[in-house]
Amino acid sequence: MDVLVTMHGLRHENLNVMIGCLTDPNRPALVLEWCSRGSLEDVLVQDEIKLDWSFRLSLLTDLVRGMRYLHSSPIRVHGYLTSRNCVIDARWVLKITDYGLPAFYEAQNITPPSKTARDLLWTAPELLRNPSLRKTGTQPADVYSFGIIMQEVVVRGEPFCMLSLSPEDIIEKVKRPPPLIRPSVSKGAAPPEAINIMRQCWAEQADMRPDFGSVHDLFKKLNHGRKVNFVDTMFQMLEKYSNNLEELIRERTEQLDMEKKKTEQLLNRMLPSSVADKLKLGMPVDPEDFREVTIYFSDIVGFTTISAYSTPFEVVDLLNDLYTCFDATINAYNVYKVETIGDAYMVVGGLPVRISDHADQIATMALDLLYQSGRFKIRHLPYTPLRLRIGLHTGPCCAGVVGLTMPRYCLFGDTVNTASRMESTGSAWRIHLSQATKEQLDQVGGFQLEYRGEIDVKGKGKMHTYWLLGKAGFDKQLPTPPPIE
Repeated sequence: MDVLVTMHGLRHENLNVMIGCLTDPNRPALVLEWCSRGSLEDVLVQDEIKLDWSFRLSLLTDLVRGMRYLHSSPIRVHGYLTSRNCVIDARWVLKITDYGLPAFYEAQNITPPSKTARDLLWTAPELLRNPSLRKTGTQPADVYSFGIIMQEVVVRGEPFCMLSLSPEDIIEKVKRPPPLIRPSVSKGAAPPEAINIMRQCWAEQADMRPDFGSVHDLFKKLNHGRKVNFVDTMFQMLEKYSNNLEELIRERTEQLDMEKKKTEQLLNRMLPSSVADKLKLGMPVDPEDFREVTIYFSDIVGFTTISAYSTPFEVVDLLNDLYTCFDATINAYNVYKVETIGDAYMVVGGLPVRISDHADQIATMALDLLYQSGRFKIRHLPYTPLRLRIGLHTGPCCAGVVGLTMPRYCLFGDTVNTASRMESTGSAWRIHLSQATKEQLDQVGGFQLEYRGEIDVKGKGKMHTYWLLGKAGFDKQLPTPPPIE
């Protein structure tokens, strides 16, 4: 009872208060204050809890203060110090528990519970060699245990975790040196002064270890003479975070701007920039009438035959190579690519931005794309020519955004249908155009046109159409078209 009264009378901010004892004959127990954050071991294994060196030093300082008080108290010795009986309360203050058990067991004539090799990893070598001494414990042995706990905190791992040995092998080697076995801690894991204190604490000779008074003085130097507790550490962390906040915000803003630019680039590839800007601002995009535009359609003659001699992957590669080439080519012109469907390629001049030279832009672009198709090589069929068939028409049309999921900028009107008919009634490696487009090009001048004649166009009846053969100043070699069947 005297031991319990002594334990109950101990008071220190880093000692877990013993509230009383349970005298149930079936299950006697000591009742101590509940610490909500669990043991030091529990905290160290939780990766989501970030522990910088200031935080760890604060916890170790709490432990040193508690042990310094305990060794100067009537209890004198802890005897079973491990990271498991260093508990942490809601305010992140470390408190020592399970103190006084050796004296309690001796006073009650109780045999201490047996321990596994894993439980003995904190035990000093002299106690491992002397079981009777292990029952009572010693102050130097407590210092050794602190050194092992310090290793756990510094590397944030179990005792001797860097050694590929079982607990049984470790205990055997600690008990019977040489060689002397201790945890291996790299120099960069903590300040050199802290690593030096840790190594002093686990010295092989008990009388070579510092007492907790000396350790406390050494920790004062680590803390630069200040009385450091968790609150001080928190203020230091807040100050550090405050200093770094502006830099962090700047970095996050730059990342956000980069992601915003990527999103805008993707949106501008799918939709005209004027339409995309309205969508970004949450504004409605109403259909718009355009009095006069020129529309380009093209497809690949014999594409079905080429596909028959190709795998699906080869077809995809073919179209990707071709349209990558076409996309790069049309960037030199003031035109807008509407869409690709299979082997069909559709471009318009005069919208979404109205321009007066839309026919000139589209016709010159058509010559350039015809030139590119003549020199294009199909990777898996290098000797098969890629014959492009092109149709142009000029007239009014309506444009608007259709759909919510994957919205598309679409063109509507008879001009679209007629341009498509110019392409389908055309011929390989030729540019077929309507009377309306021919009149626009005549106004521009410089284009070489050949009258094809009057042809029957589905849904339109008889139409006068023309072949575009070239343009003054356009000196790229066009492919020679096959005879018209």
